[in-house]
Amino acid sequence: MTAIHILLLIGIYFLLLLSISYFTGKNDSNIDFFKAGKSSPWYLVAFGMVGASLSGVTFISVPGWVASSEFSYMQVVFGYLAGYLVIAYVLLPIYYELNVTSIYEYLERRFGKTSYKVGAISFFVSRVLGASFRLFLVAIVLQQFVFDDLGVRFELTVILSILLIWIYTFRGGIKTIVWTDTLQTTFMLLSVGLSIYFINQQLDWNISEFLASEELKEYNKMIFFDDFFGKNHFIKSFLGGMFITICMTGLDQDMMQKNLTCKSLKDAQKNVVSLSVVLVVVNFVFLLLGALLFIYADRFGISTPLMNGEAKSDLLFPQIALKSDLGIVVAITFMLGLIAAAYSSADSALTSLTTSFCVDFLGIEKKPEERQKKIRKSTHVGMSFLLVLVVIAFKHILDTNVIDGLLQVATYTYGPLLGLFTFGIFTKHQLKDRYVWIVALVVVLIIYLIASMPPKILGGYQIGYELLPINGLLTFLGLWLIRDRKVEPKNT
Repeated sequence: MTAIHILLLIGIYFLLLLSISYFTGKNDSNIDFFKAGKSSPWYLVAFGMVGASLSGVTFISVPGWVASSEFSYMQVVFGYLAGYLVIAYVLLPIYYELNVTSIYEYLERRFGKTSYKVGAISFFVSRVLGASFRLFLVAIVLQQFVFDDLGVRFELTVILSILLIWIYTFRGGIKTIVWTDTLQTTFMLLSVGLSIYFINQQLDWNISEFLASEELKEYNKMIFFDDFFGKNHFIKSFLGGMFITICMTGLDQDMMQKNLTCKSLKDAQKNVVSLSVVLVVVNFVFLLLGALLFIYADRFGISTPLMNGEAKSDLLFPQIALKSDLGIVVAITFMLGLIAAAYSSADSALTSLTTSFCVDFLGIEKKPEERQKKIRKSTHVGMSFLLVLVVIAFKHILDTNVIDGLLQVATYTYGPLLGLFTFGIFTKHQLKDRYVWIVALVVVLIIYLIASMPPKILGGYQIGYELLPINGLLTFLGLWLIRDRKVEPKNT
């Protein structure tokens, strides 16, 4: 598949998204941009969120995970399942009762303006970095397999990618995304299914033979209880996955904004519970694909692609899909899946960043009505430029598997949110609100110091994703120290 063919495919796919945007963005209002008129069918939101939850990171980086960590990622995924139950039955009732546009409005009503701003800033930093991780992964694939052949620089690749996303989201916002996510999830899952089918054909296997093969057994160890000091121990991974989901979905404006477009709390809960079950199955399929890719590469002598002189397991899937002898069908479906994964996560991130900045920082709902739409559109442009700059910066500083890097960032940036929401929900205390930012900053610095400790100082213990609940716990304890015993909590 040549670079020109891939560009044509991207162009056709973009026209599909633009068509959806045209019909969903006819009512160019802020209420549709931010909340989709609170009229989205729950099953549509649930299916679309599969693609948004997986994104390009899962599409490429989870298969690449298999080489070094086998199927240990499933331990994190089982933790996701527990986290979604907390979201459905603890967090969603609060958001629907308060009828918020930004979920961080809860913190203002519960504690005050400083807590509100700390929560909003934590999300903003988290989402900028998270969205940039996802966009970076897709951009390097497009660069290595498409734009390098055309002599296009990486920076221009990033600009073009985000420009396309801006074009089809600037009118309809979240209302458009609910529908485009459905299309993108379909292409992503179709791509994975067809890739597994055709790779098995090349290996002269059917699915049952692959699942029973000795080669798969080299990769499919899923549960690790043998070394508690190791990073992949089940308890550490499970708890880390649970809190990552609570934070990166339940306390994240990007993901919750879609849930809040459902007609009722009951519909939103159906969405979250059904999504949690589907994601367990889909992530397992991605890991099967990862094992299959490495088996195929070993069988046919395909080496892991290099980036900046180092082997990059994230690039093995595109290398096999686009450069091997699997045929045009696999190449086309891979590119459709990759493009779908890229746009599915990036478009909602851009919209949620616009929403959060407008509501949480600019107070758009308090501005004159005739200025509100102009403010929203200007902010949308500004967020696009910000993502471009951060993605380009990642090319020069990122040296890890992308999904691992994404989860590591979450352990720092979501800790203040976890501590604040936990303190607000499970205690009746009010805070000395003006000191909240100090607690958040000090705890992040402590977490950085803990994460920087070499394992030998901790007796060989390797710190993993349990750093996120530790961050939340330390934030909670810090908030306890600045509680105001004389003031009754505000009504929520």
